[in-house]
Amino acid sequence: MPRGTDVRIGGSFVCYFELGGASYAAAVNEDEDDHAAPWYDDADLAAVAGEPAEPPSYRTMTYEVTGRIARITFNRPEQGNAITYDTPIELADAVERADLDPRVHVIVVSGRGKGFCGGYDLAAFAERMDETSRAPSARRSGTVLASGVQMANHDPNATWDPMIDYAMMSRFNRGFASLLHANKPTVAKLHGFCVAGGTDIALYADQIIAADNTKIGYPPTRVWGIPAAGMWAHRLGDQRAKRLLFTGDTISGKEAAEWGLAIEAPSPEQLDERTETLLERIARMPINQLMMAKLALNSALLAQGVATSTMVSTVFDGVSRHSREGYSFQQRAAAVGFRQAVKERDEPYGDHGPSTFKG
Repeated sequence: MPRGTDVRIGGSFVCYFELGGASYAAAVNEDEDDHAAPWYDDADLAAVAGEPAEPPSYRTMTYEVTGRIARITFNRPEQGNAITYDTPIELADAVERADLDPRVHVIVVSGRGKGFCGGYDLAAFAERMDETSRAPSARRSGTVLASGVQMANHDPNATWDPMIDYAMMSRFNRGFASLLHANKPTVAKLHGFCVAGGTDIALYADQIIAADNTKIGYPPTRVWGIPAAGMWAHRLGDQRAKRLLFTGDTISGKEAAEWGLAIEAPSPEQLDERTETLLERIARMPINQLMMAKLALNSALLAQGVATSTMVSTVFDGVSRHSREGYSFQQRAAAVGFRQAVKERDEPYGDHGPSTFKG
């Protein structure tokens, strides 16, 4: 049969073609509905699964699904979306909810207010304030995560137990790492600032898109902190990661894209539009294709030793807060306030603004 010949058999065409020197035949049923690219349709699984349960009311974020996109938004704008004990628990819950929802193809994390996330709510720790004025969490009561246990373990006149510290910080990381370990793609949308612990969250996302003037970095490496997630070298490579963490310097969103940390850095005015374009293109893909691609690519990333990097970095983060310099910073914050202590930490570097790299 000559190549390219179509033969009608009943209600079907049999199309003959050649590929790699071999001949093939494909049957096309003319009686079926002529619908282009049917694999892009939503599967019937969503209808079979039924309506999803109403998401819980979170303390630190909101959750909603629009079309094929799950949207997780940090919602403490007055505090710069600073991380609390609730943040990793709620983030992991929201990601799991989206991961199991047959309607959702992609998950995006963003922040309300002036920035994505300003890091941990360290004022409470550094200024030695407890949570007596806030609603207590039954989840932490009676555990090593209780505020009293953690504060006692930070007493410079007592023996520090690094594993009590690790018990707390490793659980923050597990919550944040849900973005990496989710089966579905995750996107972090950054604006304003993404610093300190905020980068522990963002660097776990599969894709980062940042406004070109976003401030990104980990200034606490100057004193009282090591990035516990341990993701910088995996995302930037050895030398560029060290360039930032040896100095505590920050880069702009534009520089993050140039360095390969972000996949795009539009202007603040175009951030929403460009993010939606990315989300829509990902969401158009079948869920199973997205899952297979992510699992395949994550296998290479995890083989680099992400788990080991996280474990080591989390331990060293605890050490940094219990060194002579770390205690000195904490005591200074208690005396003059956390903001003033941070100002004194950063002023010698002269790096106000989104980027340390001028010109």
